[in-house]
Amino acid sequence: MLIYAKQPVYYLINKHPQKIKTLYLAKEIEKKEYSKLMKMDFELKRIPPQAASKMCKNAQHQGFLAEIDDYKLSSFKDFLDKEFILVLSGLSDVGNIGAIVRTAYALGVDGVVACGVRSLPLEGILRTSTGALIDTAFAIEQNVYNVLNDLKTSGFYTYGADMDGTDVRDIEPKQKKALFLGSEGEGLSNRLVSKLDEILSIEMSHQFDSLNVGVAGAILMDRIRA
Repeated sequence: MLIYAKQPVYYLINKHPQKIKTLYLAKEIEKKEYSKLMKMDFELKRIPPQAASKMCKNAQHQGFLAEIDDYKLSSFKDFLDKEFILVLSGLSDVGNIGAIVRTAYALGVDGVVACGVRSLPLEGILRTSTGALIDTAFAIEQNVYNVLNDLKTSGFYTYGADMDGTDVRDIEPKQKKALFLGSEGEGLSNRLVSKLDEILSIEMSHQFDSLNVGVAGAILMDRIRA
């Protein structure tokens, strides 16, 4: 798996250097920093910027690329004895998912499960999460209703995000909970909404349609965490 851009690469260097096979530098760095990297266990290679651009298909690499061990998906079944799960229903945008994963990790969510998709570009999610995906239990399940049923039978109270829900400031969060977030364009389906225990919204101070799913998810995660 190839990861690039300075922030996610340095997240790995600082927290998981053992996962790095080869670090590629396509820019000059301070001698002190270069000496530090040379002492680490992974292979360090200098490459021309053109070669770096080719490796990441002309994406913005900022001069830092790392070949790492493949990220291993978690089993959703392992989430059922946890206390705070995030369910992404139909989300496929790498930037949004990465931002949500980063927030989920920061706010203590125990696991994230993506539903309604067969697969996702994990390299992109790892990059846009600034590396936080490495430390986040992440699963993929196609059928969101099976996930919902498993969560409910395992004692989870299920919340959904929708503009017509109860103001999140007015609830008393449950200890064992799952928060469902829908896609940018369509949100949660009416069928799914009808099966959830409670629907939450974020009251706006000004006339405004909605927030980006990543921003809304961050607010809701923070307000319902224990």
